[in-house]
Formats: sequence, C-alpha cells, structure tokens
Amino acid sequence: MGYSTSWIGNTFSGNRKWVQINIEAMYVAPDGTVYTNSIWDEGAKEAGIYKNGDVAGLAADLHGWERLGGLAVTANSRYLYVGMSQGAGSGKPGEDYPPKGTIWYCIRRYNLSGQQAPFSGGRGWDKSMVIVNTSSPVTGLAATDNEVYVSDRASNRIVVYDANSMNQLRSFSFSRPGHIAIDRQKNLWIVQQKENSSSAAILRYSPQGQQLSEKITNVAQPTAIALDNQGRLLVADNGPRQQILIYNITGSPSQVGTFGTERGVYSGTPGQIGDLKLYGITGVGTDAQGNIYVANNGFNNAGADLRKFSPNGALQWRLLGLCFIDTADADPSSDGRDVFTKEEHYVMNYDKPNGQQWTYADYTVNAIKYPQDPRLHTSPTAVFFRRVQGRPLMYLTNMYNSWMQIYRFAQNSEGWTAIPSGMFVGTPADPNKPFFTQGNWPPNQPKTGEWIWRDANGNGAFDPGEYDTNRDDLYIGGWWVDSRGDVWKNLRTANGIRHYPLQGFDGSGNPIYTYASMKKIATPNFFTDLRRVEYFPETDTMYLTGFTKENPAPYDDAKVVGSELVRFDNWSKGNRNPAWRTKLPADKRPEEKQTVYPAAISVAGDYVFVATVKTRQVYVYKTSNGSQADIMTPDPNIEPEAGWVDIPYGVRAYRRSNGEYLVFLEEDHHGKVLFFRWRP
Repeated sequence: MGYSTSWIGNTFSGNRKWVQINIEAMYVAPDGTVYTNSIWDEGAKEAGIYKNGDVAGLAADLHGWERLGGLAVTANSRYLYVGMSQGAGSGKPGEDYPPKGTIWYCIRRYNLSGQQAPFSGGRGWDKSMVIVNTSSPVTGLAATDNEVYVSDRASNRIVVYDANSMNQLRSFSFSRPGHIAIDRQKNLWIVQQKENSSSAAILRYSPQGQQLSEKITNVAQPTAIALDNQGRLLVADNGPRQQILIYNITGSPSQVGTFGTERGVYSGTPGQIGDLKLYGITGVGTDAQGNIYVANNGFNNAGADLRKFSPNGALQWRLLGLCFIDTADADPSSDGRDVFTKEEHYVMNYDKPNGQQWTYADYTVNAIKYPQDPRLHTSPTAVFFRRVQGRPLMYLTNMYNSWMQIYRFAQNSEGWTAIPSGMFVGTPADPNKPFFTQGNWPPNQPKTGEWIWRDANGNGAFDPGEYDTNRDDLYIGGWWVDSRGDVWKNLRTANGIRHYPLQGFDGSGNPIYTYASMKKIATPNFFTDLRRVEYFPETDTMYLTGFTKENPAPYDDAKVVGSELVRFDNWSKGNRNPAWRTKLPADKRPEEKQTVYPAAISVAGDYVFVATVKTRQVYVYKTSNGSQADIMTPDPNIEPEAGWVDIPYGVRAYRRSNGEYLVFLEEDHHGKVLFFRWRP
C-alpha cells in the first residue's frame, strides 16, 4: 500500500504561499505590483500582494480579533490603503477597540510590503486605522501622494484624507458611491452604483467635489475602473457583456474599444475557460508599460482568478484560488479524468507532477442565463456527480445537510453549464414559516413544510406549480444518491430513512422525484442517532453511520458521522442484521479535552474512506470485513496547516480502472481541494 498527496483549485500548494479565495477589489501599481482586498480568507490573506505571477505578500493583521478585510484597496508611492472592518474583538484593557455591538468600517494604512503604518491620531490597537463609519463597508478608494479619496456609501459622500497625516480634509455628497479612479488632470471618476430601479453611472468630479459635465451611462454593471498608461478610462462591465470597456476621456467620454471577448465566459461554448473570456469581474488595472490586469471572482464569490495580459491581449500569467468549503467528485464515465467541484470542472492528467495534474476547464455557473441558480443564493459545500442512464447529473448539499440541489447538463448546446434542475428542501425549524426567509429567493416557494422543486418547463427558474410539498421530522442526518439516481435521506429519528426512487426523466431532462413515491424505512434499532447512508444497488449493500447504544454521542455535534460504521447485505430484501460493525476513531488536539468523531465517509470499490475533523487524516477500512487497512495524512511539504474537515461530505473517493483510488479531501485553509492517490 502507498499514497501520494496532491491538490486542485489553487496555483500554489499552501506551503508558504497560496492564492486567496476571493478578490473583491484590486489596485495595480505602476511597477506591476497587484494589491487585492476581500472580506475573508481562511488563511488570513484577506488583502494579497502579487507580482510577476507569484505571491509577494499580504497586508498583515486582517484576520482574527474581529478584524476583516473589505471591498476597496489603493496605493500611492509610499503607502497601501485597505478598506477593512474592526469589531469589538477581545483586546486588552487600554487597547482601542469599538464598544460591544459596534463595528468600525475603516481605512487602514500599510507600507507597500504589507506592514501596518501607524500615524498620530490613528485608531485601532496599533493606531493604523481611520474610522469612516459604523454602518457599512467602504466601497471605493483612490490615492495620490497627497490625498486619499474614500467612498462612504453609508452616508452617500466622498471623504478626502491627507495621505500622510490621515487627517480628514473635506467631504462632498455623492449618491451611491463606488469605485474611484483619478485621471491625468487629477479629477475623479466615480462609479454611482446601481440600486433597485436606479441605473449605474460613472460621473466626473473635481478633487474639491464639484461635479463636472462628463459622465458615462451605458455600462450595465460597472464593478471596477482604472486609468491606463495612455490616460484612457477602463471600466469593468460585469453585466451581460462581461468585458472591459475602454473610453477616451479627452473631452466628452467616448468608447474607443473593449478588452476581452464579448459575453466573456458565456461566449462560444458557455462556461468554457479561455484566456480572454472573463467572468464575475471585480478588478481592472494597468501598469506603466500598459499591461492589463483583470480580477475575476465568479458570481457569489466563486473563487479568485487573477490574470495579466500584455498590451496586445496575450495572457502573461494567471493565478487561481478557486475552492473554499468544497470537495470534488469524478464523473464515473471518465475514469477520473473529469472532476467537478460545486462550481468548476477540471480535466486531469495524472502523468504530471503533483499539483500540476489539473486544468481548469469550465465554470459551470451561468449567472446571466440562470439568475435563480441556487448556487447564486446559497452556499453549497459538496458534490455528488452521477451518470444515470447515461445522463450526467450533479447533486450538491450544504454544510448542515438542510437541502440538496440537482443539476442537469445539455452539453451540445451549453457545454458543462450545470442547469438548475431540482431541489430537495427539509422541513423548516418553524413549521409555520417557509424554509428560506431571507430575501425573495426562491420565488413561489411553499409557505410551510418541506418541498421538492422540479424545473418542469426547463427554464432554470422556480415557477408556480413546480413544487411538491410534504411535512416530516426535523434534523436531517445526511443525503445520498445511488448509481440508479435514487435519492436517500436520513433523519435522526427511529423511523428515519427516506428513499426517493427515480421516477424517470421529464421532457426537459430533469430527474423526477415525488413524495407520493417516497418510501419510509425504519432505522436499525441499535442506532440512537443515524447520520449517514450510502447504498449500492449493484450489490444490494447498505452502509450506515451514526451513534449507537453501545457507543453513544458524548455531546450533540450535528455535522459528524457518528461513532460506528455498519454494513448490511441484502438490504432491499429486508435484512437488518449487520455484516459487520466498526467503531470509528475520535480525534482531539493535545490542548483540547473534547473529542470529535469523523466528519465524512465515502465508500468506493473495496474500501471505505473516513475523514477526521482536526487531524485531517483519512482512515481506510475494508468493505469485506470492516477492518482497518491504512491511514493517510496530507504531506506536510504540500500542506502543513490544512484546515479542518468540517462539512458532511468532506471526503469523496473514486476507484479508477487501474485499481488506484482518488480520495478528494476538503481543505479550506489555503483555498483548494486536496487529493490522495492511494494504491492498495
């Protein structure tokens, strides 16, 4: 037996360097240094620094003590300015933190290498912050060597600070301010953000706050602006065009060009990645030589994709940080070549060195065509990829197993776009309220009870008449989709297994599931809390995990798999006598007293793979008798600080035709999915 550790989804392994998981704002310095910002990065790179296709550093101390990054960043020849927030924290007496219940939305000053640059009168524990408001994040930043311009969306104004003393100099009113760029005449171009029925615009102001006559109103969704080395204004249009629009701003602004393919990643074969196919644009900038930099973040923070192009549009380098709270699964028809995470499709070449086996092939979310895609409104965490009657189907769950999403594919017309097809939603905690109570998504959902949605008319939207409803117990333990396309759900109750046999496919290609055809199955009586179910119709074998009378739960941790793994043969014939029972390991760190049972299991071929939470180990058991066969631990040379495996399906395994097993493992700390290549 032996194994190796590799990864997908991040340009770097995480051993000393990684690409952050989101880029929500970007500034490019004349020398080509790229400064970024985002609200959160698990590994504490909320604000990253990149140069020459490599990681150059980060803005320090934006993680922990209720500090977060933000939505704006800029720099001048001396300092870096980062939008961030500071909560009450847990500072020592005398340190400068906001009172409990208050959040400061700030500008924090750094030197250009990312170390805090405090100043007289600065706020925060290290005196490097300026408090802009206590209501909402700063939405735009721009700087000269003398002044810093700040978009304060909370009070609808632009605030101007001295770049060196950080004293406030003046402010002026501006409705819905967003990103800011400074032209050669030192005037400001300010994005006026779209809101409800109010369209977006880009307006020109003097540094003193006088509105000038020039304006741009033909950009659907301007999400970033910058000046290039010719003095032209570059505007990122994150609407249907998915392009950078180029304006001559000498006199009345006129569009003189575009950068990137029109419709971006949705041009040509929709979703297929291409050098000039942009998607979810959050940043644009140029250096002194006219090279163009674009930050893509997908939609609903799908992951960072940072690219540098030559002035003529040739890709120079690309950095990727695509995965967060994510696992992967292989298309069973591909022998492990095609691998899917919740939003991406990768093509694998296992002959290449570790970390280089993957190619990012497709972004599977079409936010323009399918704006009601559940991935744009929820946070799925794990994927089951299936081939049912030859049809590719993808199923997604979330961190708390409260729902399952279903996607179909129409490869001839839409490539690897995952088309919203169906959704199971559990019974809400309050039986008199709908499951989703925030916002207006999904439309037309039932007011009470659990439901199954199926996209009957094939438009990917939640339309009236497309819901099946039911009432059932709370507290879902887990989900499963077997090779026939049957869906299984287990509740943490005595009569807790629900089997939804596939009823065929409708005219749009959606799998059909109904409550009328659902089968209720009693939980085997030695389980006190059933957590996972994996059934294999080819052998009529059922694997269950949970807590038992003999090995009860030490406390209620809803996300773990339980204390025992149990196999049943001849399940469909009614046999409930275990073929074997195996007690699962519990792990804890030396400094902690509380034990934690494993987070996830995956059965593949002749083995069961069980992932622990804190030690990030994968235990391997034989399906024949439940005996332990191996233990795998991530290679510390690749990932010395892997994050916890803390989602219900944080491990997924697949057996290739050569007998090798691919074992994909959640790794949140540095924005990727680990995988082991394990050989029995």
